Amino acid sequence: MVNPAQARALLDAVTQVGRTRGLRMTAMFACMYYAALRPEEASGLRRQNCDLPAEGWGLITLEKARPQANKRRTNSGETHDERGLKHRAQGDTREIPIPPVLVAILREHIETYGTAKDGRLFRTSKGRPFSSSAYSAVWQESRRLAFTVEQVVSPLAARPYDLRHAAVSLWLNAGVPPTEVAQRAGHGVDVLLRVYAKCIEGQRAHANGQITKALEL
Repeated sequence: MVNPAQARALLDAVTQVGRTRGLRMTAMFACMYYAALRPEEASGLRRQNCDLPAEGWGLITLEKARPQANKRRTNSGETHDERGLKHRAQGDTREIPIPPVLVAILREHIETYGTAKDGRLFRTSKGRPFSSSAYSAVWQESRRLAFTVEQVVSPLAARPYDLRHAAVSLWLNAGVPPTEVAQRAGHGVDVLLRVYAKCIEGQRAHANGQITKALEL
């Protein structure tokens, strides 16, 4: 998983893709990393879901997601359809405290691009949701800009979803109790520890040092 410095480098690279494509997507990717949102959850994020104070931590209260599917399989006939949250009962919400860095990113995004009529934050210049192919293409270009050749061909942050993996792994490695991490991520603790507790880039040397110290006792 990417470490915080690499995540910041990737988000900076996103802003450099295209004339406005990357700029309009940067805050969406930031939500995947700093709040561990799934792509479909970030896509459905609305202004009314966000408490963004001028200082300190904010709060995202998730209500819906906007997964992409074939038009024939959605209720609306559109490529994106509103659904309830994954692993949650219909109508349930999920609260996620967000750090000041994400609060600032979201405030700037709203100031620059405003919101759709329904409050959605992330959309194209024509008001349409970003397709998965569009944001995946921007992501791959960002990896080429931010990473070394060796990192580009590696699995490191290969997909936008890996930002969520990195976020949850960072929280766990920082010592946040698994029950709290699971609540923020929207998973059971058993699934959380099995799927998301990945190694952060750069931790191997630290782990080797810890093992060396233990062997010398």
